[in-house]
Amino acid sequence: QVQLVESGGGLVQPGGSLRLSCAASGSIFSIYTMDWYRQGPGKQRELVAAITSDGTPNYADSVRGRFTISRDNAKNTVYLQMNSLKPEDTAVYYCNAEVESTYRGSWWGQGTLVTVSS
Repeated sequence: QVQLVESGGGLVQPGGSLRLSCAASGSIFSIYTMDWYRQGPGKQRELVAAITSDGTPNYADSVRGRFTISRDNAKNTVYLQMNSLKPEDTAVYYCNAEVESTYRGSWWGQGTLVTVSS
């Protein structure tokens, strides 16, 4: 019914930047909050950033000032601009969205790997 597809992950050196994208498609009536989570090696999945339908962002303390979340409602897409990357940002990044489809539910993407290493 709803598919979320992330892109933009890869290998980057410490201090570098990456931009992740997540596009939602399928039977969509409305998209409410869109979020980015991450799960590092041996760690639990954690919320990185969230953005409401009217564009209000919220960030985890660990990324505030370095990451920027944004969305394009016309394209059903959410972005995560990541600057000043650190090795501890290495993780699989997942997109999540609360979507009104045939029912209102939470949908996940498949994840995209970000590796920060020299």
